Amino acid sequence: MSARRGYAVATLNLDHMVKLRRDPSFRAAYDQHTHVVADGNPVVWLHRLAGHKAELITGSDLVEPLLALAGRRNVPVAFLGSTKATLEVAAKWLSERCPGIRIVAQVSPGLGFDPTGCEADACIAQIGLSGAELCLVALGAPKQEIFAARAADKLPGCGFVSIGAGLDFIAGTQTRAPELARRLALEWLWRLAKDRRRLTRRYFDCAMILPTLTISALRERLGYPPVAKHVPPKRPLDRAGGRVDESHQQY
Repeated sequence: MSARRGYAVATLNLDHMVKLRRDPSFRAAYDQHTHVVADGNPVVWLHRLAGHKAELITGSDLVEPLLALAGRRNVPVAFLGSTKATLEVAAKWLSERCPGIRIVAQVSPGLGFDPTGCEADACIAQIGLSGAELCLVALGAPKQEIFAARAADKLPGCGFVSIGAGLDFIAGTQTRAPELARRLALEWLWRLAKDRRRLTRRYFDCAMILPTLTISALRERLGYPPVAKHVPPKRPLDRAGGRVDESHQQY
C-alpha cells in the first residue's frame, strides 16, 4: 500500500471454486489478481492438507484493518458496490473507528450492474478522478472479481480488494453469523438456516467438489499431479501469507 502500486485481492472460498470451473470469465479475472487469500475454512484445510501454510482471512475481516492502515498511511479510499445508504452508514462508522481515514468516493452501481459494461467504465473513471489509492469492492462474486481485475488494469495506482458483504455487515443491512459460529467453522450452517432457499443448491454444489479437491490435495502432498481442475492456488496464498502487513504486497 505504501509503495503506491496497484494490486487486486480476491478472497477464495468453495463457492468461488465451483464458479471457477463453470465460468471462464471468472477464472480469467482470478488469474489477473495479484493476491488471493483463504476466505473459507475448507480452503484453509485443503491447502494445509496439500502441505502448504494458510490462514483464514475473510473479506469482511479485511475491511477495518485495511482502512486503519490506510488512515495511518494517508491513503485515500473509495467504496464500490452495495447501496448509497449502506455506503454512507459504513463510511461514518469506519471514519470514527479509523483515525485519519479519507473516503474520497462512494460509488453505488445500479441494479443489473455489468462489470464489463459502460457503467463499469464510468465507475472506474469516477474512482480514478477521486484520487483513491485503495478501493473496497462490495459486489459479490463473480461481479466484484471481474470488476476488480478490469479496474486494476485501468488504474495501476490503485488497489482493489473484494470484500463481499463486508460493508453491509458494518452498516447493519445484513447480519453476520455470531462469532461462536465462525470460530466453530459453522458459519455456513447459520447462513443456510437463515436463507435455505437461496443457499441449499450452492452448498450442495460445494459439497460435491470436496471429494475431488481432497484427493487432489493429498496427491499434491505426496508429490503426484493433482486430479482437480481447480485446487487452492499455491502461489497466491503463499504470497498473501494470511495476514495484513504494512506493505501492499502482503495481506
